Amino acid sequence: MARAIRLARLGLFTTDPNPRVGCVLVRTGEVVGEGYHRRAGEPHAERNALTAAGGQARGATAYVTLEPCCRQGKTPPCTEGLLTAGVRRVVAAMVDPNPLVAGRGLETLKAAGVAVQVGVLAAEARALNPGFIKRMSQGLPYVRCKLAASLDGRTAMASGESKWITSEPARRDVQRLRARSSAILTGIGTLLADDPALDLRLGAEELPGMRPGEQIRQPLRVLIDSRLRTPANARMLGLPGTTLIACPEGQAPSDVMRLEAAGAQVYVCAGREGRVDLASLLRDLARREINEVLVEAGPTLAGAFLEAGLVDELVLYLAPHIMGDAARGLFRLPGLERMQDRIELTIRDLRMVGPDLRITAVPVEAARG
Repeated sequence: MARAIRLARLGLFTTDPNPRVGCVLVRTGEVVGEGYHRRAGEPHAERNALTAAGGQARGATAYVTLEPCCRQGKTPPCTEGLLTAGVRRVVAAMVDPNPLVAGRGLETLKAAGVAVQVGVLAAEARALNPGFIKRMSQGLPYVRCKLAASLDGRTAMASGESKWITSEPARRDVQRLRARSSAILTGIGTLLADDPALDLRLGAEELPGMRPGEQIRQPLRVLIDSRLRTPANARMLGLPGTTLIACPEGQAPSDVMRLEAAGAQVYVCAGREGRVDLASLLRDLARREINEVLVEAGPTLAGAFLEAGLVDELVLYLAPHIMGDAARGLFRLPGLERMQDRIELTIRDLRMVGPDLRITAVPVEAARG
């Protein structure tokens, strides 16, 4: 199963919106075939492993990181392929959270006389697909909030100057976070201050599991702009991929037409007090099959996501310098006035990225879940 999980990771940057899945076929103690799901619309991990094994799949055990599918989608059901090949035992790390499968694949195999076991390295398997799991189980994408700051927690000088806080290795690490994300989200304040591109600038050869020269998927760019102040010449509007500008009702038709003519998709969604309702926006993104959202925003929007309990994971890059108490902070959280109001975090990972420290943390409530 550990080998199957390593194989599944090779699809980290390519399977979206499908889950990352690996499969290993073992017969009489020898690996006879293995495979992983590379891209939506292409064969699933089990099918690739069966193709590699050929006739040796008969009587084998299949170790797969996610319950085999039992329904016809863009590809045939994997349960059908396993049964036709004569696999005698299936070990699945976890049940598929997709309500259209959710145990039915395993029951189909059991009914056909295949021995089934589930739960081997389940935590590791779940870590492969946090977005897919949350979208299927809760109707929401997994939200990862990325921030960069000085050692004293400052994200920009008082003047707004912020390039560059972190090192080149840290910025390339952020590119890998973008590559695994379904969407990158920011706010109008960040756009007006920095005019970010929010694009993916890595080559295929820099992403494990991708073939040299293979086309890289650009994540959906989501801009929250409650009053449609986005300039028509904003950098992100002229780049490959799609930019979705989210706003509440009541916008001037001329502003909508102006931005659509510049290449944006203007999306009118639920609002609250003249602002985009963040939870409603995330539900809408989940309906668009968005698994993982990377928030790259300033302190106001980042603070709003955190205060609303919508952040699943924080990735903070701390650079080894001091910017002073007049510089801008990480989050705008005006409601935190007493120690008991603190937002508690659990640190999941600490590591150096070049000269910078990367901290991965989750809110305590999310950690308990």
